[in-house]
Amino acid sequence: MSSEASPPSTARPRPGRWRRIGRWSLAVLCVLVVVLSMTTAWFLRRSFPQVHGDIKLPGLEASVDVVRDIWGVPQIYADSSTDLFMAQGYVHAQDRFFEMDFRRHVTSGRLSEMFGESQVETDASIRTMGWRVTAEKEWNILDATTRDYFTAYAAGVNAYLADKSPGEVSLEYAMLSVTGLDYEIEEWDPVDSLAWLKAMAWDLRGNYGDELSRASLAASGMTTEAIAQLYPDYPTDWHTPIVPEGTVVDGVFDADADAEPDKSISATETSVLAEDALLATLDATSAVNAVIGAGGADGIGSNSWVVSGDLTETGKPILANDPHLGPAMPSVWYQAGLHCTDVSTECPFDVAGFSFAGVPGVMIGHNGQIAWGFTNLGPDVTDFYYERIDGDKYLVEDEWLDLAIREETIEVANGDPVTITIRETQHGPLMSDRGGDPAALAADASDNLGIVNGGSKYGLALRWTALDPGRTADAIFALNKASNFTEFKAAAALFEVPAQNLVYADVDGNIAYQSPGRIPIRGKGDGTVPVPGWDPDYDWTGYIPFEELPVVENPDEGFIVTANNEVIGDQYPYLLTNDWAYGYRSQRIRDMISEADGKISVDDMHAMQLDSANEGAEPILDALSALSFTGVEKTAVGLLDGWDLQQPADSAPAAFYNSLWRNLLLKTFDEMPEGREPGGGERWAYIVSGMMNEPDDPWWDDLSTSAVETRDDMLKVAVTDAVAELTELLDKDPNAWEWGDLHTLTVTHQTLGTSGIGFVEWMFNADTVAAPGGDGLVNATGWNAAVGYEVDAVPSMRMVVDMSDFDNSLWINLTGASGHAFQAHYADQLPLWRDGKMLPMLWTKEKFASDSAALLRLVP
Repeated sequence: MSSEASPPSTARPRPGRWRRIGRWSLAVLCVLVVVLSMTTAWFLRRSFPQVHGDIKLPGLEASVDVVRDIWGVPQIYADSSTDLFMAQGYVHAQDRFFEMDFRRHVTSGRLSEMFGESQVETDASIRTMGWRVTAEKEWNILDATTRDYFTAYAAGVNAYLADKSPGEVSLEYAMLSVTGLDYEIEEWDPVDSLAWLKAMAWDLRGNYGDELSRASLAASGMTTEAIAQLYPDYPTDWHTPIVPEGTVVDGVFDADADAEPDKSISATETSVLAEDALLATLDATSAVNAVIGAGGADGIGSNSWVVSGDLTETGKPILANDPHLGPAMPSVWYQAGLHCTDVSTECPFDVAGFSFAGVPGVMIGHNGQIAWGFTNLGPDVTDFYYERIDGDKYLVEDEWLDLAIREETIEVANGDPVTITIRETQHGPLMSDRGGDPAALAADASDNLGIVNGGSKYGLALRWTALDPGRTADAIFALNKASNFTEFKAAAALFEVPAQNLVYADVDGNIAYQSPGRIPIRGKGDGTVPVPGWDPDYDWTGYIPFEELPVVENPDEGFIVTANNEVIGDQYPYLLTNDWAYGYRSQRIRDMISEADGKISVDDMHAMQLDSANEGAEPILDALSALSFTGVEKTAVGLLDGWDLQQPADSAPAAFYNSLWRNLLLKTFDEMPEGREPGGGERWAYIVSGMMNEPDDPWWDDLSTSAVETRDDMLKVAVTDAVAELTELLDKDPNAWEWGDLHTLTVTHQTLGTSGIGFVEWMFNADTVAAPGGDGLVNATGWNAAVGYEVDAVPSMRMVVDMSDFDNSLWINLTGASGHAFQAHYADQLPLWRDGKMLPMLWTKEKFASDSAALLRLVP
């Protein structure tokens, strides 16, 4: 055969061959796509929980039904209490174990084991406070039944973990393994659950930040008078306290008693003994806040209120609650119902509401007889003590005592272990040690109290009620099974830390309020600034007796409102705190109830939760109306003519006002040191409202100019700056500005959500949404003016309970039931939350079953 017949280098395949090759390549490509898709789907889904069929759960006494609705929210039905909490542990672990594992690493100061050296500072701060150490001590003082429930819960968690690799438990572990993390999941310990209560106590710790802020302002050279202007007294005559009347009579609080104001508590002068110790403590605080997710310019808040049947359409009370916390993915809350098949003394639980993944029981919700809600009471439960330190000793009066010293080793992923030294005085841990080398931290400083230094240094010790072992865990189950206000009060007496405002309603028509908590009594001073630790006159002498804490039942006005505002006026003989939210939210809620057109419905209560009237803007609008502008500035200011003060996401007036507000704060208070810039919120609204009546107040002067500016000068500058900012960020036409284009919320995964890797953040973070509301408003989507307009605190859930028909109640979570990225319920409630919608909070088993999407049976 001639070589010329078919030259191999130039011959073309026949068309049929090309078609075969094309079809073959396309087929291979399709197969590869299918295989890759199936592999990816398997990889993403392998940690998703089984929600149908039967699963064996060793240790159960009898079968347990887990019925999930179309939103993935479970209702658990069991024959015994231990089975009920064992099943809750199993279900929490199914949906949220990585979150639980992250939390226990936070509270035990072990984040570095998962995330490397970047978390050593945080771990050191938390270990210095000793959250885990305190939780271990608490375990031994809890009621035996409580320990049984926590133990059963842990058994359920561990049953879920059995024989699973980390990647089978959560996608997060698989992603972390890419970084080289060789991680083995430890069994869940009951103390892991207890320790999370310390994190919540930290998040709701009261005036810790305010105390440090005042001291840091003093350290910057600010006068006592100027600091006092930045922390004004609560406007009791303008914004009504939670308990308007009453005082302690013969060792018991009497809501009807009359009393003169008690002025016996003296304020503490602001002084600076050791600025280095103070700044080191501020650094430690910031490190812990970053992982706990504490947000909000003026701290974390909440709303709750209850209306009696005299004012409602149903003739029975309606209770509303929406705690404001830092946004997190997944949400801090987990919706669930816990039901004994036959409620009895042996199995007394029939309750639904919001739980914490990692903790047994329900924190906020209702049972068959009562409902309850929480807001942060915010009492002053932390004090800082300047300590005179000489080597390993500290001074008390004229005696040098030994510091309590221990060493702990922090294991670091992909790094060397770090050993830290923890030192404590009689007041508590030396938080200033965490800013660096303890020997150089509290450098020699002039002794402003006139005591000869003698070569000693200074440290800053933390006294905090949460570092004393307590019985809050007992309170969870007591609340869950309480059937009347007497039993509810007994449960509240156990709720020591964090101290909360508790609102109450029952099916018999009663409403009530109770202050619980371990709140210190000081021998001297008011707890507003650090005090000398060597002077025992400043030590705590005890706690306010529970019987003497404010309480009110069925008030004549027919409602009770709490929104972190002042609990009670100066007639009360004890100091709760001097640092309240300033009552804008609480008074707005009171006014909406008082001015309601007709009887109040469940939908009315929900509408109140969504109210975003910015009444703090009114003094500024009044002053602004007297000024004249031209051009675009005139158009922008014109947006505020007739503005109803509401702040929906599409509002142009809200966009302009909040930009004006931010620029006014930052320019006016340019004297504030770095890190102490005004953040906005209720306190700053009240400060500025007072300054509006003082057009020549020294604060108005802009230090960057040679002129002396007045109120009107600064308002004009703020308008100019706001117009320039919004023109650059949004649009040249003021009518096109929208508040939600500035005020956005990205619910961020607490670990991988800030990885800096776009693809990973896309996987684990929720889509950014435009947010209505604002800081210090009832719809409290907080933002920090010193940082930007992005949301940093949210109504983390909303709940409205109808005591006439529990099936008519409503609830919504920020994100969803699941903690698994790409699972259907990971963020399915966020669009509803964004739009102000709610879901039915079904109660009766029959109605819930009709709305169910899955039945899982756990069998022995």
